[in-house]
Amino acid sequence: MIADAPRDVLIAGAGLVGLSLAAALAQLGLRVALADRAPVAVPPEPTPDGDWDARVYAISPGSAAFLRSIGAWQTLAAERLAPIDAMRVVGDGGATLNFSAYDVGERALAWIVEERALRAALAQAAHRAGVEIVAPRTFATINWSSDAGALQFDDGTGIAARLLVAADGLHSWTRRAAGIVAAIKPYGQTAVVANFACERSHQGMARQWFLEGGSVLAWLPLPGRRISIVWSAPDGLAGDLSALDAPAFAERVAAAGGQALGALEGITASASFPLSYLKLPAFVAHRLAILGDAAHGIHPLAGQGVNLGFGDAEALASVLRERGPVADAGAPALLERYARRRVEPVRAMQAVTDGLVSLFSVANPWLAAVRNLGMSAVDRLPLAKRLLAQSALR
Repeated sequence: MIADAPRDVLIAGAGLVGLSLAAALAQLGLRVALADRAPVAVPPEPTPDGDWDARVYAISPGSAAFLRSIGAWQTLAAERLAPIDAMRVVGDGGATLNFSAYDVGERALAWIVEERALRAALAQAAHRAGVEIVAPRTFATINWSSDAGALQFDDGTGIAARLLVAADGLHSWTRRAAGIVAAIKPYGQTAVVANFACERSHQGMARQWFLEGGSVLAWLPLPGRRISIVWSAPDGLAGDLSALDAPAFAERVAAAGGQALGALEGITASASFPLSYLKLPAFVAHRLAILGDAAHGIHPLAGQGVNLGFGDAEALASVLRERGPVADAGAPALLERYARRRVEPVRAMQAVTDGLVSLFSVANPWLAAVRNLGMSAVDRLPLAKRLLAQSALR
């Protein structure tokens, strides 16, 4: 039963992107509800010397500015953040590509942030902004009318809003309930993540290797002599890696990275998740906007998945902030404006990441020589490197 007047916006999905959008829109004075199938609790913040979350994100300067604007970034504990001052990419033939924050005039190329710390900061921002939290609830159906969409729960209750937002992940229930068909393409790869203590200092440098067999290994700096790794490997290899005990896995990771930081010692258990590609025909429909992983799935080799999602949230919030006399948050003109702002950056990032995965997955010595020559050539062109870096920074 839906008795209350429709909210301005109902966001389905309380992940990082959904939380950020909820806080941003509530701060505009909109009546915002946030629904999720799991409880939306503020997780405990890690202590300075506490354990480390195995799942981390590389937050771009553009995303950090958005998170600061909603009051979340500045609440993160500085001692749990690690700036990426430089990055070194190594091809499967030994070619290198190097970036530095100094060369592009930035304080950092990105900041490494633990998932739970970021979730805590965003949940607090949403609560402070007065977001109506409706969780946990099991989603049942969505009913559409000319001026609203209504999300029904299995307990018979529901919420209507002028605008519904699907922010509930790659396998979005909301997207499917709206009748939007999404062809999710498995990469046949699994990302294995873990954190390690290092024998030598990483000096703020992120490292990435394109390995033989199509694997991509990234080492990301954490505070102190610690790193977080993401090893995107074919499913069979990922299974083998996950089955190793902690010392053997640490030795395998150190060897794959050429012992660049000396010996490694595991400080978290490894975790893994499958990798998939998703490209939607459109980011909007009647009374519906689609954001984050519900709108686009990309390979983590560029570390841009969550940044694209924050870009979606910032764009939609900007459109609604600039709507002028249009009171209806779900008006077609506003949704079309949001879609126009996001289609180009999202499609461009998908093309780059998917293209690189395909390029480095082909085991052909001639092609390997060409792709490594290409990397070396780009490394010698400061303008080309700057353009590549700027697209990721913003």
